[in-house]
Parts: sequence; C-alpha cells; structure tokens
Amino acid sequence: MSDFVDRVNVHVKGGDGGNGAASIRREKYKPLAGPDGGDGGHGGSVIFVADTNATSLLDFRYMPHRVASSGTQGLGDDKDGRNGEDMILPVPVGTVVFDAKDLEKAERKHIRAVPLADLTRPGDRFVAARGGAGGLGNRSLANKARRAPGFALLGEPGEEHDLVLELKSIADVALVGFPSAGKSSLIAAISAAKPKIADYPFTTLVPNLGVVQAGEGRFTVADVPGLIPGASQGKGLGLEFLRHIERTEVIAHVIDCATLEPNRDPISDYHALEEELALYAAELDLPLGAVPIAERPRIIILTKIDVLQARELAEFVRKDFEAMGLPVFAISTASHEGLKELVFALARTVDDMRAKIAQEQSEAEAERVVIRPLDDVARRRRRGERGLGIDFEVERKQDGNGNVWYEVTGEKPERWVLQTNFDNEEAVGYLADRLASLGVEDALRKRGAHPGDEVHIGKGDRAVAFDWDPTVSAGAEMLDGTPQNARGEDLRLQEAQGRNRRRTNAERRREYHEWMDAKAAVREAMRQEREAGHWADPTVLDDPTDSTSKINKLSE
Repeated sequence: MSDFVDRVNVHVKGGDGGNGAASIRREKYKPLAGPDGGDGGHGGSVIFVADTNATSLLDFRYMPHRVASSGTQGLGDDKDGRNGEDMILPVPVGTVVFDAKDLEKAERKHIRAVPLADLTRPGDRFVAARGGAGGLGNRSLANKARRAPGFALLGEPGEEHDLVLELKSIADVALVGFPSAGKSSLIAAISAAKPKIADYPFTTLVPNLGVVQAGEGRFTVADVPGLIPGASQGKGLGLEFLRHIERTEVIAHVIDCATLEPNRDPISDYHALEEELALYAAELDLPLGAVPIAERPRIIILTKIDVLQARELAEFVRKDFEAMGLPVFAISTASHEGLKELVFALARTVDDMRAKIAQEQSEAEAERVVIRPLDDVARRRRRGERGLGIDFEVERKQDGNGNVWYEVTGEKPERWVLQTNFDNEEAVGYLADRLASLGVEDALRKRGAHPGDEVHIGKGDRAVAFDWDPTVSAGAEMLDGTPQNARGEDLRLQEAQGRNRRRTNAERRREYHEWMDAKAAVREAMRQEREAGHWADPTVLDDPTDSTSKINKLSE
C-alpha cells in the first residue's frame, strides 16, 4: 500500500462532561451546613490542525476512530471535576473536511458538497467534535429560593460525527498530461522528488510533490496522475486526482512528442486536456479571491526531444502553440536540455501569479460588505419577549397509525433534558421549571396539547418521551406534604437551623415578659377563685405567704 493517502473516512467524538455532585457539608454542631457538591469537568474536543510536517492522511486510515478524553465527576467539599484534554490531530495543509452524510448526498446528486472546513494555511484549526459541558453540582444550583438542592445536573455527552478528510495538494505548478508523457521524469529531474518511473501507462498512482529552486526563488510542483478523455466523468484515474489542481497557480501541459499511439498529436492532446479541465472547473465552487482555472496561466512543455522524430515534431507544432499565446519549452529529461530555461520561466510566472492573487484577495476583502438585517426572531429577542418559540420549536407529529405526539426541538430544551437525572424527582421538577420559564408549556398549549399528551424533546436516539403534565409537583415541593412551599426548600436544613440558631436579645426580652405576664395572670385567677370560695385544696393555708408560695409552685 502506498504511503500517500488523500481521502479517508473518520469517526470523531468529543469527551463526555463529568456529572455534578449532590453533597451536603457536615461540620461539628452543623450536620446540614449547606450544599458543597462540585461541578463536573468539561470533556475534551477533537481538533484538526494544519501542519506542514504532515504529508498524508495515512494515520487516519489505520486509526479512523478518534475519541477525546472525558471530564471527571465533581465531588463533595466543593471539589470540581478535572477537564478532559483536547485531542489535537495534525493534518496536511490543504485538507478539506466534509460531513460524510452531506458528501454522500452530494455525490448521489452529482453536485459539489459544501465543506465544513478548509485548512489552507499552516496553523488553521477546526473543532471537529466539541466536548460536552460538565454538569453543575448542587453548590452551583443553590440560590435564595433553593437553598439545599438535593440533586445535581448530569454532564453533557460530547459531539459525535462521521467525517471525510480530503487532501487537495497545495502546489504552485501542476503538471498535467496523458499517461507516460514524462511528468514523473520531469519532476525527478528538477527537484529532489523520487517518483516511480516506468514505460507503461498509469505508472503514477498517487500525486508527487517536489520543491524546485530557481536562483533565490522557490516553488512547488505537483505531478498529477495521468489524465485521459472522460476523466471528469470518472474514467481512468483522472477524477480521483483532479482535485489536486484546484489550489495550483500555474498549469503546465506536459505533452509527449514521441508517442506512437494512433490519433495522437501535441495539438489534439492539448485540446483534450483543456476540455477535461473545463468540465471539471465548471463544478468547482472556488473561495473568495481565487483565480478560476480557465484564467490561470498555461505553459506548454514538449518532452522527449532527445528522440530525433520528437525534436522535429516539437519544432513543427511550436508555432501553433505560440499563435495561441502560449509559451512553449522543448525539453529532454534524459539530457536535461531546456530544463534551466523552463525552471526560471516557471519561477517568474509563479511570482507574478502570487502578486496578482494577493492583490485580488485584498481588493475582494475591502469591497466585501456584509449586511445582516434583523429578522423577526432577532427583533423579538432584543425586546426580550419569551414563550414565542425563539429558542425552540414545537411541532405536532402524527404517524400512519394515527398516533399523535408533540416534538420540541431547540438547543436549550435538548441540552436541559440531557442534563437531567430522571431518577430524582426534584431534578425532574427543576427541569419542568426551566421548560416553563422558557415558554415551552405555553407553546404546547398554543399547538393544542392537553395534559397527558405524549411529548418528545429532541430527535433521534437522544430524544426523551414523556406524558405532558403542566402541573407537575416534584422533589422539595413535597418535603413536608404541602405543595405551597417553594421548590428547593428542605425541612431537614430548616430543622437543623432551628435547633442550632441562637436567640437574639430582643427575642429573649419578649419571651421573658410573656412568661411574667402569664405567671401574673395565673396568680390573679387563683386569688379570685379562693375569694369566691371555690378553693378546694386543703393544703392551702389562709396565710397569704403560704398561699403565695403555693401559687408559685402551681405556676411552675
């Protein structure tokens, strides 16, 4: 197998976020001193980085599954979980990232797929799969109304995608031509590249890159595998490697003047290659400032002039090419004749194209004006209106059997569902509060939903289905059996605070006066009973002193 791989399928997944912790601080004389559950750590992301040291996508063929590390769970005593590390994956400069499903649909319809990222410069980064956020612990969920949450949020799962990586060589000059035209021999003669060279068609199965030094200038040359008529429709190897000419600045036609095949001559070979390039270029969606393939400079290279008949044919067709306005160079890779003139001509053309492209890109960026009018959703968001479906959508669904349900989609509701531990009633109640505050319940009513109807939040495998109950009571609401209490109040914490709380001086004085007033009232009542002759206790004497002591005893 060749070491050069320019297209692979990969599966990437970000790390999962760690769960938050539900914990209560315990101190001496304070068995319930408040929540201290830490937050879970965030999961790591999978990131592609364009690296000049990477030359192929071969590593991804042997290891197509890449998963970043997950965050750890939060702990009690205010200990947050550790974040997962990002997975940095170096790819060659010129790598294009596609979504596998979108690319498959585009190829089925014979249209160009829109890439997710185009890493054209060293250091360009693309986050292929983001890590999940860590869940909040009950310390972070506590507030004035919910002082002791008995639950924590779960960590979010990391993103998961099937991608296609496609390498488009970034070279200054593309050598195109029929099989066995001498492209590999030319790149081996003018650079340090060592491609495979043989005398049979389609010897070159992968593109070759070479760096050429011309005085103080330097440029790169790409040897594209042989093209034949019909290559743009998938014939031969041309369609597989035509993408490698998309980033080149100069196209050099390498034409064999010593071929013995019938119906082949330099002029017809040139027109056949140009026709294939035009068909392929019509499907390209070039980036801003890029020069179309039809407008890129051409150079004609007539090869194998060390053969007598080839030299005569090259001199014969030179005038025809020059009449088209094309520069012509006759060379021999065996004797190195004409190579020096060709190399310096290519260097001058590359320098001119680099200056032209830089100027056009700067002008295009300066003239580019982006106007984004506020749509209705943005206007409502600025006014702060809620419950209008700004952050979510509610749709009524029905299958062929007549089953009806309501589907809620949106970033916030779907994320909140993933964070909820449905084994904890208080956590479910917290989710209900969040959905109600977002306006989901109002939107369901407007769509005609009734209590007991089936509601799905999310799509696919991550969707959660439940029967809608807009009056749900959960968790801390029912801790003392009375739903009037605000959600989040914990009687355990209230009782502990009541037992351990010290009375203020004002409270002490009020309690003392209340006790003295009650004592005086008892004495007065007993005196009135004795005077009325209702006193029946024989131990009570007529002596006022003794009766007072008895009253004091009874009042105690």
